[in-house]
Amino acid sequence: MNTPPRPLSRSLNDRMIAGVMGGIAHRYGWNVTLVRVLFVLISIGSAAFPGILVYLILWLLIPNEAD
Repeated sequence: MNTPPRPLSRSLNDRMIAGVMGGIAHRYGWNVTLVRVLFVLISIGSAAFPGILVYLILWLLIPNEAD
């Protein structure tokens, strides 16, 4: 049985700030902690990847789970 993928939405359960990383992890079936750690490491390690700005944009663009 092929189930449709979950839509991308901000998590209401796995949120530390706005639920962006939790929502991405749930959408793709990944570990939430791993997604957060990778995001922080990529943000720190790359000057071309402004993590805070990307997070704020995703916060604005991705709807809440309940919406």
